[in-house]
Amino acid sequence: MANGNLFVISGPSGAGKGTLVARVLERVPNTWVSVSATTRKPRKGEKHGVHYYFLSDEEFDAIIEENGFLEWATVHTARYGTPLQSVLDHIDEGMQVLLEIDVQGGLQVKDKVPDAHLVFIEPPSMEELRERLIKRGTETIDVINARMKVAEVEMREKKKYDFVLMNDNLDEATDNLLEYIESFARNNEEE
Repeated sequence: MANGNLFVISGPSGAGKGTLVARVLERVPNTWVSVSATTRKPRKGEKHGVHYYFLSDEEFDAIIEENGFLEWATVHTARYGTPLQSVLDHIDEGMQVLLEIDVQGGLQVKDKVPDAHLVFIEPPSMEELRERLIKRGTETIDVINARMKVAEVEMREKKKYDFVLMNDNLDEATDNLLEYIESFARNNEEE
């Protein structure tokens, strides 16, 4: 059995990462999305082990001490991390593993797993990104402005990624991402 691959999907908030990942899951067999750990409290409807692993600060610290995270970072007032062993286990099982994480985390992953494939999802323009965030209707204008500042920083980092994908047409972006992922899956089968 061929080993799987690790794909890191990053990009600004509102670029469409989650939508593209959901579409990949529907169409690529043997695909798994890693569940992150966090120290923040669950939001209404979120389930432990499904949406996140909700951990105390002490539990999170213990995993850091054991080098149990592939990557981790503090975002606002909470910490988020990718459990290392579950990612490695799924790759060993031949799965195509997807991590939907921020740019900072993506670059940490590349340092630890040099053969990881980093995919940057970019919006057609910063103006379009702002419109998408406004249309969500989930954040205040202050939060949107903060996300836009972060997006400017993240956009400068895209050159460090292996594949940059503009999400200006969802169907085309999905097809391009599928083609990219499947090319590595085919290469592993041929080896």
